[in-house]
Amino acid sequence: MKEIVVGYDGSAAAERALRRAAEIAEAFSARLVVVSVGAVAYAPTVEPGVEFVPPAVPGPVAPGAMVPPPKQTRAAPEPEDLARRQLERARTALAGRSVDTDYIVEHGDPAERLLDAAEQRDADLIAVGRGEHGFLERLLSPPVDESVARRTERDVLLVH
Repeated sequence: MKEIVVGYDGSAAAERALRRAAEIAEAFSARLVVVSVGAVAYAPTVEPGVEFVPPAVPGPVAPGAMVPPPKQTRAAPEPEDLARRQLERARTALAGRSVDTDYIVEHGDPAERLLDAAEQRDADLIAVGRGEHGFLERLLSPPVDESVARRTERDVLLVH
């Protein structure tokens, strides 16, 4: 065994998969490739020619009245930024281990990107965490662990 690809998203299941993959990599002196995927964010689109009108403030404001400042909202992090932060967590978790590790940030469908990374690296094993998946989640899209296991000829380690 020379290459192990592990998917990492910062979840408890991913933490367990990372630990197990690192143990196997150490035992076989294999390279560990940690892949974090910034999933594609779907944003609603506005049709051309349609103008967005913010909701009106309820009631008139009396002269001299104290008006609270608008709420400041923090912009959601970009998918790649989140993936990079997750890889920093993985790097910290592996700090005490003697394993040769590469860290990769990908963008897109997590299962597809993991499979592509495994193909490019000719990985001997793909490790993914097996999380709890509810009925609705399964209905909307197949979980990454199941999708990876179904779509590859490579060995897959599902870590519970």
